[in-house]
Amino acid sequence: MRKRQKFVITSVILATGVGLSQLSGLDLRYWMIGGMAFLTWVLVAWSLKEGLSGVEWGIVTMPPALFTVATGLFFILLPEARWAQLLIIALFGVGQYALLLSANIFSVAAIRTIALLRAAHAVGFIMTILTGFFLYDTILSSRFWFWLVVAFVAIASFLLILPALWSTELTEKITSRMWKYALVLAGCLGILAGVISFWPINLVVASLFLTTMLYVFLGVSQHHFTQRLFKRTIYEYATVGVVVLITMLVTSLRGG
Repeated sequence: MRKRQKFVITSVILATGVGLSQLSGLDLRYWMIGGMAFLTWVLVAWSLKEGLSGVEWGIVTMPPALFTVATGLFFILLPEARWAQLLIIALFGVGQYALLLSANIFSVAAIRTIALLRAAHAVGFIMTILTGFFLYDTILSSRFWFWLVVAFVAIASFLLILPALWSTELTEKITSRMWKYALVLAGCLGILAGVISFWPINLVVASLFLTTMLYVFLGVSQHHFTQRLFKRTIYEYATVGVVVLITMLVTSLRGG
């Protein structure tokens, strides 16, 4: 069976599973989402087994599993409108297929040069940001205690950032620099989440702010890792961050 056929089968099975998981009771739903995350790893490993080796068994399969968890949790927050549910299921299926294509490129590019690597980086970056929004919105919507918000956002961010940084160098092992950057950036995002949890702002605005900070931190870090970090690049990312911060401050003032 060809890889693309495996990718289609995997995406369809997972999209169907995520949709069916929402039909169960709320308590059982969380267990089903956990089971879907494990199933995602199994199916992704099956789809890519010919090209995976060493650390790739964990680092390459992590983004699809996280996307399954993020979508399943975000699904719970959606209204029960049929069109919204079908839209998320379709988005999830397409997103998983895109992640599988990117993961396949990364696993091949770790061995030899491949022309599609740049496109895979772009797709991977977009999917990381989308997954981050789903996770952040879910965490903030749950109204956890302050320290739990900080911890959950930091853990989610770490799991998002580490594979994204690894994909820029595609090394046989996760280097100490990758660990350090992922830990520091995740810690910063966790602290920011704790701070904005006290602000009287809309949850969607707060989630978009954290997502934007993930976009800025990860974008600058990836450019640094690839030795393409120039002043213009820093200004562009900083501008996005400042604009979103100002928007959030204005929103909070109006809300007050």
